[in-house]
Amino acid sequence: MGDTETKADRYPLPRTFEEFNEQRRASFIRVKDFKQAGGRLVGYLCSYTPLEIIDAAGASGVALCGTSDEVIPAAEATLPANLCPLIKSTYGFASSEKCPFTFFSDIIVGETTCDGKKKMYELLDELKPTHILHLPQGRGRAYERDAWYEECRLLKERLEELYGITITDGDLRSAVRRRNRMRRAMTALYNLQAAEPPAMSGVELMSTMFAATFSFDVEEFTVKLEALAAERRAQYEAGERPVPADAKRLLVTGCPIGGVINKIGRTIECNGGVVVCADDCSGERTQASLIDEEAPDILRAISDRYLDINCSVLTPNAGRMDNTLKMIEKYHVDGVIESVLTACHTFNVEAALMERAVEGAGVPYMKIETDYSAGDQGQIDTRIGAFIETL
Repeated sequence: MGDTETKADRYPLPRTFEEFNEQRRASFIRVKDFKQAGGRLVGYLCSYTPLEIIDAAGASGVALCGTSDEVIPAAEATLPANLCPLIKSTYGFASSEKCPFTFFSDIIVGETTCDGKKKMYELLDELKPTHILHLPQGRGRAYERDAWYEECRLLKERLEELYGITITDGDLRSAVRRRNRMRRAMTALYNLQAAEPPAMSGVELMSTMFAATFSFDVEEFTVKLEALAAERRAQYEAGERPVPADAKRLLVTGCPIGGVINKIGRTIECNGGVVVCADDCSGERTQASLIDEEAPDILRAISDRYLDINCSVLTPNAGRMDNTLKMIEKYHVDGVIESVLTACHTFNVEAALMERAVEGAGVPYMKIETDYSAGDQGQIDTRIGAFIETL
């Protein structure tokens, strides 16, 4: 750093910063301050990303998946229009420099979950260093678990090289303990929805969990989750009932829910329903899975835990349907709505298997294929309202 260069110059804001609204400017300043204080920031884009390795590097992992159609027109200048909105939104926020987390990330960790994503990462790497985790096609063959273990090891080495550090087994175990505590806190909140009526709005719960992906401090956010669970439990025991007793209990499954929390979730809860379970890849299906803190090979325990996540990109993937049926029973579900993002072929094809499993258990099922735009909101309102009336 030259004598005339200030500390602030190390992390300049985007050229278009003054055009942002107040909330976005505040977010940029918050992340900028974090970086200037010496914080390490790693962006990630999937539930398969082994967050404990990022934590063990002394870095904060933040989710970068786009959840808005705001930047999709800009993304379509490069990407095809008939692509998943999550992919287009993610790239659009990066290329337009409108996401503070992407803008200030030291590195982005991607994964080969789908063809659209893995090719988009090649373009993203031109904007920001991007490390790609090569996800196996399945997990039934021994070499697939070994291959994923190697991917986790390579990520560890990439972060060590990036930050000039050594990540020890002790660092990994400490990270596992912190993440396990956070997941227990999440599960405690999920469990409150099993009450009849549930202890909180599903939109509130989904929004709370979504916020966790933007927290720089795992322990701090865990304390907030624990406090919220204790507060909602105490309020419920005191007789407070924020959800009407006659609200129909819905399980929402399918693609990542972050971009359609309001479009699907709020619509359900404005039409006589309540979301008692968000069974997407960042929901209870994933968060309930812990890591053995005393495993002899802690990196192996981490890699195995992540490969065991049930996602439509793996084949076969019967575990996802099995888990959904368990959630239906646990949360006394009246109906299932599957939300599929446009052009997400793996979830769209697997929806046939989900429908068969759900209706085979005697529970009504409906699939909604949508994107991040508001163009089909009226149609979705009508369909969800009619579905809930039949329950």
